[in-house]
This record gives sequence, structure tokens and C-alpha cells, in this order.
Amino acid sequence: QVQLVESGGGLVQAGGSLRLSCAASGSRFRINDMGWYRQAPVKERELVASITSGTSTNYADSVKGRFTISRDNARNTVYLQMNSLRPEDTAVYYCNADVTVGFPPIKTTYWGQGIQVTVSS
Repeated sequence: QVQLVESGGGLVQAGGSLRLSCAASGSRFRINDMGWYRQAPVKERELVASITSGTSTNYADSVKGRFTISRDNARNTVYLQMNSLRPEDTAVYYCNADVTVGFPPIKTTYWGQGIQVTVSS
């Protein structure tokens, strides 16, 4: 079993910055791709950014140039640096990880519990 725990959310004014962190814990696992998703009220969950085990990245058009995803494999942690925040970035942000776990190894997707990011105008 693997747990993902997010931190770093909160309330910020438009134009400000926040850094989200997501740490994975458990036993006998290897993290493959990781990502951040978000879900605003009455909207579907959407991909914000993803990063492969080889550190290739992908971003939603709406956050390109403002957000940066990175990972620390030694700490099993993924980060999302969010700059120039806008009110439309307000949402619950979820960490996601594709994990190979256990023996025999099984590939499974895990989600964090979600963390609120609110950007005031």
C-alpha cells in the first residue's frame, strides 16, 4: 500500500506564488510517472502537469510558463511551483502517482487526498 500526502496549499492573492508538495510513503514500491490534477467547483478534474520517471514534463496550456513540476526521487516527492497565480487557478489540487508495488509487482495508480488552493482577486 502506498500513501500520497499533499502539503503547501492555502490562500494567496492574485499574482502570488505557492509551492505544493506530495510525498509518497509505503513499502516495496517504485514510482513511475507523477502528476498534479485540479478540480474546481462544478468542473471536471483536469491534468495540470505531469512528470515521468525520466523527468520529462507536460503542462496544461493554461499553466504553461507559470507552473513548474519537479520531483525528488530520493524523497519520493513531487513538487508543483505555482507562480503568477490567477483566481481561475482556484481549485482542489490532487497528487497522482503511477506506482509499481509489491511482489509480484503490480502497477497501480494512487491519489492524494487533495489540497485547497484559493487565489483571491
